[in-house]
Amino acid sequence: MNSITRIETPFISTAVPTANPTAIPTKVPTELDAQLSRIDAGIARILRRSLHGETLSTADACLLFETGGDEYRALLACADQVRHNRVGDSASFVITRNINFTNVCYMGCRFCNFAKSREHSEAEFLSFEEIADRAEQAWQRGATEVCVQGGLHPDIDKDFYRNLLIAIKQRVPDIHIHAFSPFEIWYGAKKARQTPDAFLRDLKAHGLGSMPGTAAEILDVEVRKQLTKNKLTTEAWVEIVKAAHRVGIRTTATIMYGHVDQPRHWAEHLALLREIQQQTGGFTEFVPLGFIHYETALYNDNPDQVRPGPTREEHFKMHAVARLMLQGQIDNIQASWVKMGPDVASQMLRAGANDLGGTLMNESISRAAGGSHGQEVQPEDMVAHIHRAGLRAVQRRTLYQTERVYPQAESQAAFCPPARQIAVAEGF
Repeated sequence: MNSITRIETPFISTAVPTANPTAIPTKVPTELDAQLSRIDAGIARILRRSLHGETLSTADACLLFETGGDEYRALLACADQVRHNRVGDSASFVITRNINFTNVCYMGCRFCNFAKSREHSEAEFLSFEEIADRAEQAWQRGATEVCVQGGLHPDIDKDFYRNLLIAIKQRVPDIHIHAFSPFEIWYGAKKARQTPDAFLRDLKAHGLGSMPGTAAEILDVEVRKQLTKNKLTTEAWVEIVKAAHRVGIRTTATIMYGHVDQPRHWAEHLALLREIQQQTGGFTEFVPLGFIHYETALYNDNPDQVRPGPTREEHFKMHAVARLMLQGQIDNIQASWVKMGPDVASQMLRAGANDLGGTLMNESISRAAGGSHGQEVQPEDMVAHIHRAGLRAVQRRTLYQTERVYPQAESQAAFCPPARQIAVAEGF
């Protein structure tokens, strides 16, 4: 089929700007100030420092992860205020399609039920033509991005990842390709006998626009040994992400929490991401991903030792603490509707998050683990969820350029409580 091109409308503006830390208000809003005066003095000091844009330590983060009651509600209210301070009162989403090109993988990650052996009856390995077909279908439905990831299939050769990019770009030259986890880059570079820098530079030349920062799980050696037998080490993940940033490829940053991890691991993980961002500036957003346990060997083989995913409070704490700890470095915090469901994800928009991720069109990995939140959310549903949270809805592109702004109906705006009150009013 011939390549297709869609006529683009000009960008309106940068969707979610990163605010200058010097612009952070020095005065705490009256209602929030009163709320902080009624809680534990030590927690209040940490939260007040965050409201003034100060850097929080891992010890500070650990204390915030342990909050409950009034301190917990104050944490969410402060995260909502810092979100307002840093990125304003817009929340965004991107129209994208997930293309999981193969579910064949021999890495043996115990938290994953997506992987199949090559001989399995459900094994799948899409042709380049089928991958390009799916990208074209996405473009015709308004997608500006395809997110392409797959298992580490033994038949992948040194040119596979490059040829996949070429196939998509020949069919849909203007679509943004957000593809290949650091684990896939490690695998591809090994097959090509190249350094990560050289391998990534070649992929960028053939159409790679950005990378998902998945395969991070928890960046702690002991935890990774239990999850993946440490096949992709923390050091290797960090080096590949830094290599991507060095050659001009932006990436997301992720965490997968709620299994054999503890709050100290979360705090240290956030601190490491912050350190990388200070060095490279290459992360576009932070995406917390709650562990889905239902069909995984990690949980089913060790139900007494492995938790069945994060609690509701832990979801809120993760997004809130990330907002405070990463502010000024990674100012886009995404809430994953695939992991939590659209309703809970939209509530995260008043607890620190400012993005709902992608509409997806297809999603296989969470579904294989037992996730129950479907494969697609329509753009109009994304807009409705954002407006219901009292924020302005922005359709964005991968790197946070504005594609479209959706004005909020006056009746909806009048219905929503003020930003600093909603976290408490809803009893999160």
